[in-house]
Amino acid sequence: MKLRKKINLFTAVVFILLLVLINIASYFTFSNLMFNSELDRTEAEAERALNGISQAGHSVSIGALLRTYLPIEGMLRVVRPDGSIGAQALVPEQQELDKFPTTYHKTKQRQIIDFNGVPHAFVSYPIIWLDGEVAELQVIENLSATANNLKTLSLVLLAVTLIATIPVLVSTRLLSNVITQPITTMIQTMRDIRKSGQYKRIELSKESKDELYEMGQTFNEMMDLLEVNYEKQENFVSNASHELKTPLTVIDSYASLLKRRGQTDPKLFQEAVDAIQSEAIHMRELTQQLLLLAKHDEQWKLHIESLSLLQIVDESVGSFREAYKREISIIVEEEVIVRTDKQKLKQIFYILMENALKYSEKPVIVVLGQERKRPSIKIIDQGVGIPAQDVDKVFDRFYRVDKARARKTGGYGLGLSLAKELADAIGANIRFDSIEGEGTTANILLSAEDSH
Repeated sequence: MKLRKKINLFTAVVFILLLVLINIASYFTFSNLMFNSELDRTEAEAERALNGISQAGHSVSIGALLRTYLPIEGMLRVVRPDGSIGAQALVPEQQELDKFPTTYHKTKQRQIIDFNGVPHAFVSYPIIWLDGEVAELQVIENLSATANNLKTLSLVLLAVTLIATIPVLVSTRLLSNVITQPITTMIQTMRDIRKSGQYKRIELSKESKDELYEMGQTFNEMMDLLEVNYEKQENFVSNASHELKTPLTVIDSYASLLKRRGQTDPKLFQEAVDAIQSEAIHMRELTQQLLLLAKHDEQWKLHIESLSLLQIVDESVGSFREAYKREISIIVEEEVIVRTDKQKLKQIFYILMENALKYSEKPVIVVLGQERKRPSIKIIDQGVGIPAQDVDKVFDRFYRVDKARARKTGGYGLGLSLAKELADAIGANIRFDSIEGEGTTANILLSAEDSH
């Protein structure tokens, strides 16, 4: 059964059941009120008759007294302790009451008794009879009019229930359409995506902010994430196949050369082994960078902590001095404490510092301070610089400013792309100011909100 039919059936059954229960409760409540009202009226007539008989004494015959206080649709009678009838009076239209069961109760009674399928109000009061014994004055009144009114009420409530079922069915259908429409739209959108291969979105109503709106919004966000990941996957496969083609060709060529002449020429053997090892290292580094770049921004796991910029830079610069045997100076304009991810910030600094050392033979300067109220790390080299037309392209994957030196410097054109991804993850920005032939300044601007 489809969800729409389930909603129709469930809501219709619940609404109709509630309506029936409400009508039943209304009927029985009104019925009790009417019967209690009739009992109160009959009890009042019994008290009036009791007072009248007591005041009259023996001056008037008991039969005349009973007829005086006789109910319009009932009977008055006196029942002795032995269950016999001492006196009785009833209206001509209620002759069947002559067969009403006779019982002596000893105490005051009031109840509704069903006789011959008709409800009757019954009230009994103790009374001192003519011979001084304690008898009972009983009043019985036919309530057929009340029963007929209740029967009419039941028919009206039944008709109301049947008539109300129509708008209930219509409203449940409208409700099911409102609930299932976004789901149906989502299913159709997914089918369209499967057929066309294009990532589509659901149009959302800006007026609504309910759970259905949130579901559609979540679906669109999921489509955004899938599209980004799919594009990253395509880029990864395309870039990997493109960049791995050269090292694989070199490895294949040297392997073929080794197979032909490697056993007879030791010098060639050593050259081929060195070349294969070098290309294998390049391939490993390239693959690692591609895998990092294949991550989506939300997949970066951040460990935020309070750090001293000077401490981070000092540790990193020390490593570069030892590894490259180069002169690197640190200038502290203002010492700043920041809250950021230490490892990712160090990785950004490593990438930019490595570029500065690769493309410059002169000393490199690192300046710490603030710029526009944001913590800043500037890496200044005096190298070849970047042409003005290439500054905006340095973050593009596999883009190399100096293509002739790419193999020599070991670059793949991925380092700055990775640095940009890491900077976005920690809320930082990277800017380049460069003059071709004079040098480049790489500026890491951290978030101002996390510094003090």
